[in-house]
Amino acid sequence: MLYHLAHFFSEQFSFLNVMRYLTFRTGGAIITGLLISFMMGPWLIRLLKTTNAKGQPIRSDGPASHLLTKRGTPTMGGIMILTALIFSSLLWANLSNIFIWITLGVTLIFGLLGAIDDYLKLTQQTSDGLSMRWKLMIQTGTALAASLLIFHAHSVPLAGALSVPFFKHFLFDLGIFYLPFGIFVIVGASNAVNLTDGLDGLAIVPVMIAAGCFALIAYLVGNAVFANYLQIHFVPGSGELAIIGGAMLGAGLGFLWFNAPPAQIFMGDTGSLALGGLLGTMAMIIKHEIVLVIIGGIFVVEALSVIIQVAYFKMTGRRVFLMAPIHHHFEKLGWAESTIVIRFWVIAFILGLIGLSTLKLR
Repeated sequence: MLYHLAHFFSEQFSFLNVMRYLTFRTGGAIITGLLISFMMGPWLIRLLKTTNAKGQPIRSDGPASHLLTKRGTPTMGGIMILTALIFSSLLWANLSNIFIWITLGVTLIFGLLGAIDDYLKLTQQTSDGLSMRWKLMIQTGTALAASLLIFHAHSVPLAGALSVPFFKHFLFDLGIFYLPFGIFVIVGASNAVNLTDGLDGLAIVPVMIAAGCFALIAYLVGNAVFANYLQIHFVPGSGELAIIGGAMLGAGLGFLWFNAPPAQIFMGDTGSLALGGLLGTMAMIIKHEIVLVIIGGIFVVEALSVIIQVAYFKMTGRRVFLMAPIHHHFEKLGWAESTIVIRFWVIAFILGLIGLSTLKLR
């Protein structure tokens, strides 16, 4: 919005030309997202406590400590994150860019899906919520539409192709498998972040690290000069996604203020499903889907731990982990919650650095 207003009045007010710089607008999105989260936090916490004093239902088969320490904590804090993220993105981004609308569209739909799931859990006071079948149907339909739009928005030879890290010019044409691949990336990322969101502050920091990394990658990929220097594939128009990544970083920092142990509010599925979908969509647009596996390694491990646990139990009747997702396994081993969370943050930071290093190792 501000980008277009500045362009309209730039002849009368030359200082508005600063809005042409993507770095300036990204910084503005970070600050705006942070301020909105800070302002919304206390109000939203009071509202959620008033409307549902029982808070988020706690798994009866989960760690026993959760029944004491987390009972009554309000959920649906994702409302705070998404409000700050979407508003700041619309305020600072170039709204004629199709990639902005695709990413925000997926984020909003997944957020609404998560909100329905959270609402059912709260009203029924159960950890079940919306059935997995309905979740996957809506996620798959949304991801399919997003993949189609991304395919048509990309130019040849990027359309329908997979970029491989460490190789300068190599592109693997997925052909008819591009759409299933896109669904797998977006839906998989969404549910992986959702599985990670189980301890105070555990999911939001790795999400912020991933968003910050992808904001930088989007800026570089969307700049022909930098893309040529780094010998990565230039994706015209993708640089605007740096603003969404910046808005996510600011909104996440504001949310972490209230979600830090002991959490005053949980993001719930409203936040986790939406933020995972956002990361998956950004990775598809900037052609760094494989790098998402590296940067989002925490989410991948959390999801794999659940898959392995379920598959092995069905085959043998025994468990690989004391409890899945894997952060609960460490809780069962006696690790303090803060220890698990901070160590996962450290790992996420290291993985982010490794992911960024792929830009130069070609």
